[in-house]
Parts: sequence; structure tokens; C-alpha cells
Amino acid sequence: MFEGPLQDAIDEFSRLPGVGPKSAQRIAFHLLQAEPEDLERLTAALSRLQKGVRYCRICHNVSSEEVCRICADSTRDATIVCVVEESKDIQVIERTGEYDGRYHVLGGALDPLNGIGPKELNVTALVQRIGGRVDDVVAADGTVADAPEIAEVIIATDPNTEGEATAAYLGRLLKEFPGLTVSRLASGIPMGGDLEFVDELTLSRAFEGRTAIR
Repeated sequence: MFEGPLQDAIDEFSRLPGVGPKSAQRIAFHLLQAEPEDLERLTAALSRLQKGVRYCRICHNVSSEEVCRICADSTRDATIVCVVEESKDIQVIERTGEYDGRYHVLGGALDPLNGIGPKELNVTALVQRIGGRVDDVVAADGTVADAPEIAEVIIATDPNTEGEATAAYLGRLLKEFPGLTVSRLASGIPMGGDLEFVDELTLSRAFEGRTAIR
């Protein structure tokens, strides 16, 4: 155990996800030896992170403006909405280059044991979007468009217990909308994976999502 501000910094870094005690110690000592201007830039960036980050009023993605760049992009297919748990999931999907629709960020997944129910997530906002009860969309060029009619909702929650429960709940909720297609992002055995290391939930989803090869 160190003393004073150094230990305080190590304790705070240790609270970050994915940062263990040894990593926290390395980060603290690195910053201790850093140039003052480097620390000032880091401090300024953290301050802007807390005060400058906003959430898109349409999809709840992290945004620097009232409407995020994806919702404001008129070239994207506004009739398809991909539902994800967190904003970071959008970046993963965008890197594939396979999806050109829009998104909706729930802000988490259903987890009753930890007090997270539908009211703690952006579920109501999703229903309002599908029902067309949202404000007009202001694009980046300043043009205004009516709320688009949504034809398909792709549920892309994580393939774990909480994500599956969330997908099942949304599926039941959205089936009340006539003409709306609700699909679940496929998941299963990863390429290069061995069956002996695949968990039961993943294997079950792989069987459900099997496709014919002849």
C-alpha cells in the first residue's frame, strides 16, 4: 500500500472496468512521471467527457449534438432500427459495414435481480418511435423530415441471460404492431471454435438458427 494521493489514484483506477490492481498501479506511476501538459490534457478531456457528452433525443446514442450523426444521415435506411444495449455496440456493428439502417440504444438489459426493469431502459422511447410518436428529425443540412415509418426492428442484445430475456420481452411487446417485422440477430458457434468449449445457451441458439446447406 502506498500513501496519500498516489494510493488514492490507484484506488480510483482499480474501480474502472477491466482494470485490476496491478494495471491501476502502472497507470498511476505512469501519470506520476508524465509531463504537466499531458496531465492537463487528460484532466481537460475527462472534464469534457462529463460535461460535454449528450445523448441523441431519437436513438439515445452518445452524441455531441441533439441528434446524432447516424439519425441525421439521410442516406441511411430509416425504415430499419437495430436495437442494442449500449452505444459501444453500435461501433462494433458499424465496423462490419453490413448494416445501413438506424439504431436504438436501450441503455442496458433487463436484470430484475439488480433492479433493472423496462422502466430503467429506453423501451418506451422505442415504442414511441415505432408508433411514429417522435419529434421531427433535423438532418445535418438543416432540413426537417417527418418521423419515418419503421418496417423492421432487429434486436441485437447480447447473447447472454439478460440479453435473451430482453429480446424475448421486446419480441412480445412489439408483436402488437401490425406489419412490423421483428428479428433477432443470429448467434451461435464462432468460427474456429470447438464444440467442447461452447456454452449451452450459445449452442442452443446455434441449433435454432441453423440453415440448410442443400
